[in-house]
Amino acid sequence: MSQDPPPPLGWLGILRLGLVQTALGAVVVLTTSAINRVMVVELALAATVPGLLVGLHYAVQISRPRMGHGSDVGGRRTPWIVGGTAVLALGGTGAAVSVAVVEAAGLFAGLAVAVLSFLLIGAGIAAAGTSLLVLLAARVAPERRAAAASLVWIMMIAGFVVTTAAAGRLLDPYSPARLVAVSAGVCALAFLLASVAVWGVEPRRAPAAPAVEAAPARPAFRDALRQVWAERDARRFAVFVFVSMLAYSAQDLIVEPFGGAVFALSLGETTRLASVQHGGVLLGMVAVALAGSMRASDRTGRLRWLTVGGCVGAAVSVLGLAALGLLGEARPIAAACFAVGLGDGVFAAGAIASMMHLAGHGGEGRAGIRMGVWGAAQAIAFGLGGLAGTAAVDGARLALGASPSAAYGLVFAADALLFLWAAFLAVRVGRANGAAADGEAPHSASAGLGARLA
Repeated sequence: MSQDPPPPLGWLGILRLGLVQTALGAVVVLTTSAINRVMVVELALAATVPGLLVGLHYAVQISRPRMGHGSDVGGRRTPWIVGGTAVLALGGTGAAVSVAVVEAAGLFAGLAVAVLSFLLIGAGIAAAGTSLLVLLAARVAPERRAAAASLVWIMMIAGFVVTTAAAGRLLDPYSPARLVAVSAGVCALAFLLASVAVWGVEPRRAPAAPAVEAAPARPAFRDALRQVWAERDARRFAVFVFVSMLAYSAQDLIVEPFGGAVFALSLGETTRLASVQHGGVLLGMVAVALAGSMRASDRTGRLRWLTVGGCVGAAVSVLGLAALGLLGEARPIAAACFAVGLGDGVFAAGAIASMMHLAGHGGEGRAGIRMGVWGAAQAIAFGLGGLAGTAAVDGARLALGASPSAAYGLVFAADALLFLWAAFLAVRVGRANGAAADGEAPHSASAGLGARLA
């Protein structure tokens, strides 16, 4: 009896894991929205500074395969989730403290605190995020797995929306002490929420413990990594994740500074602008989930084109932001940010569900490292995209002597090209695997999308 696997999670258990993702997103969004904007506008630092810091925390996430392998060997994911969330909360609070240190003790002291904090943020996300997705894949029935992945990610975006909306009101009028207080409160609540939500979801002794214990020790990590990279589906999906998330992230760190530098919006106003954009992401993901209610024979093609359409829509919307800046027209900026988020959400929902669908392929004993490889591809893309976007703004202003609106417009135009490249890649990958995908009856809409994209 004790050796029987536990029953799959019901929707209540899936919602509990979604709350963990909500908590992770609440901490991360403050670093990419409010703290990023304060460094660029209030502290008058080059946009490259927060770009490098965010790139640093993504660079740390290259360790995701190693951490996923560690949880494979140990057979339990909960300690990695709780411990990783604690490290993330410390890093998020430290990032806000670094801003106060810059104003009180100077730039170099503040940057030293910021570097340490963003290292902690990257390590916490790598440990908690990778193990959370593996736990979700292991405890959810196959027919619910892709839908559950979409739901959990929607809850993360909801955390973005709630956090940025609430913080946007609490942060005005700005002061370093207020920023630290709001950030510390969000981080503490996030850690408590994640710890309570994950408690008891995973059995104390994982059902697959004998297989895990029989696996090679840690020195076999390189062999396990080579085996995963040799899998055609895993490798192709990693490439798609990299290109699409590079496009996604290129505009992530420049929208709020754009609002402050070009339209003189306040910190609270630009933080609420981030909330509007994430609201668009949320609606896009919901739209893709609703599209899954169609007949199985209609799903794969429709969802593949929804993914391509999301990339194209995001490209057009980003060009709209550039046009608003050049025209000096601030009134439609919230609508343009919402449209960018809508396109982002449509294509990202497919990538997330595909990740869950493919996690168990080739054996559950490598699910953690497989998820880690894709997470590392995403982290590298996000790090490069965020850094490239901020550095391009600074470079355009320095090399071309361009005004803020022209500099941001050039970067938004380049980002639109990235989105179109991602759309082209999605079309090509879908065509290359179309015959195989059409021969399957997917368990869900997002499972079909996974077959098309991988």
